[in-house]
Amino acid sequence: MIDLPLRRAMARPLARMAAVIDVPLVTPDRLTMAGLVIGVSSAGLAAAQWWWLALVAWLISRVLDGLDGELARRRRARSPQSTVSEAGGFLDITADFVVYGTTVVGVAIGASNGFGAPWWPFLAVLLAYYLNGATFLAYSSIAERTGRQIDDGRSLSFLGRVAEGAETIAVHSAWLIVPFFAWQIAVGWAAVVFISALQRMASGYRLLR
Repeated sequence: MIDLPLRRAMARPLARMAAVIDVPLVTPDRLTMAGLVIGVSSAGLAAAQWWWLALVAWLISRVLDGLDGELARRRRARSPQSTVSEAGGFLDITADFVVYGTTVVGVAIGASNGFGAPWWPFLAVLLAYYLNGATFLAYSSIAERTGRQIDDGRSLSFLGRVAEGAETIAVHSAWLIVPFFAWQIAVGWAAVVFISALQRMASGYRLLR
């Protein structure tokens, strides 16, 4: 819901950071993989109930997730014929799914072992993530084939709704800040993400008719 204004606000800081790290040793794909490894480590830290370290790792992984695309766009501007951006876009979305899923599981393990939290709210979140992912990936594939892409600077045609990347970062951070309320937050978050899935289903069907 707030992804577009947030991306606009972060555009200059990310561009400056990308300019600083724009050296041959640093590539967008390496940034993506670093974000993946650090994101998965956040899940492990949460499972071990090292909440603040998990929060730091989570936030670093999300910064890297923003930087990889910015660096890719910077490199592509210098070489328009490059296919690195497309391959990197595929790697980026795959890494995001891995990180989002594992961090949910990590928090569920840590909150269950540390605070007796039930598992079902986190399973509901994973189901909601699955429905959203299936919806916007299916739309992106068909939209590409039929020439109805949504071009907002991302690799995929993304159907934005209530729950987007910014909200996901905020909720996952909240779990790690107040893990004793993690399952209650998960209940509300699952409901929001389910609503987003329904919105994307309706919107995608309407746009493709």
